[in-house]
Amino acid sequence: MQISDKDISFMKRALSLAAKAKGMTSPNPMVGAVVVKNGKIISEDYHKKAGEPHAEALAISNAGDKAKGADLYVTLEPCCHKDKRTPPCTGAIINSGIKKVFIAMKDPNPKVSGKGIEELKKHGITVVNGIFEDKAKILNEAYIKYITTKTPFVILKTAMTLDGKIATPEGQSKWITGEAARKIVHQMRSSVDAILTAVGTVKADNPELTARIRGGRNPKRIVIDPDLETPLDFKIFNLPPETIVVTKKGQAASGRGQRLIGKGVKILEYEGEKVDLKWFMKKLGEMEITSVMIEGGSSLNAYALQDGIVDKAVFFIAPKIIGGKDSIPAIGGKTFKKLEEAIVMKDMKIKRVGSDLMIEGYIE
Repeated sequence: MQISDKDISFMKRALSLAAKAKGMTSPNPMVGAVVVKNGKIISEDYHKKAGEPHAEALAISNAGDKAKGADLYVTLEPCCHKDKRTPPCTGAIINSGIKKVFIAMKDPNPKVSGKGIEELKKHGITVVNGIFEDKAKILNEAYIKYITTKTPFVILKTAMTLDGKIATPEGQSKWITGEAARKIVHQMRSSVDAILTAVGTVKADNPELTARIRGGRNPKRIVIDPDLETPLDFKIFNLPPETIVVTKKGQAASGRGQRLIGKGVKILEYEGEKVDLKWFMKKLGEMEITSVMIEGGSSLNAYALQDGIVDKAVFFIAPKIIGGKDSIPAIGGKTFKKLEEAIVMKDMKIKRVGSDLMIEGYIE
């Protein structure tokens, strides 16, 4: 079926509506819906929060009787199963009298994946799939990773100088990048379920690790602290939201562990000398954490890449040179890769942010 310029325009609108809920719908996807009749939008809406009505149901409800004979543009295949808190959207579409549904992408959830489309077709509704599929997939990349692997989508974020340093030998790192870059980082924090860092970074900076933007959502904070060294009076233990500490087996029963639990801190213990990050990602998936941003130091960055848990990397590069062999590099570790084995980033985007550069891409 031929796609018109108007079809493209209406799907663009649906995608922009979906993006309004960035960071708010986890573990659900972001979805936007537009109801069109006689070439004009008569209703539109988007999914705002897990447990609340889906975009299609909201848009159809807003349209009322006008939905009969109309077209629906939706960024994700409508759900058809009942294993959730809200009714199936296919039922609402069928009952509304909508005649044609344009979909950006199939739902990768095995409970839906094509079944929603077949349900609509079975009731005589024309379905067109694949308009802006690439953009829809990027919008919901965290949901896609989580629903297909039951592990979170992981973003590695770091700020460094032109010569690849994140701190001086004494640990000074505030501020390598400018205010514009820091504002984007707060927006990124608001869009993920959790921030992952390590005890060294926390002890050096005593950070809040919150999203300080209007209307933003604060992610959970996760600290890898094998020996529970983080001082109990630090901000992450005394300011909302929730903090999770990942530590060696047996530490939860210690005096310090019990005091942390008394403060409302959740403790996860691991076996062995070092936490297996792949194992840990499965644990986070079980907690319905769909996306994680790593804001750690040189060692954690290296460890995350070495363990193969990173999906996307974002580098902020300031026009500064620190120099010195003892200055701390963005990616540390005791081992290196040969050039032919180097980790490669693909689909890179580069843009200027204030006086800094922002480079983002996916780990191949």
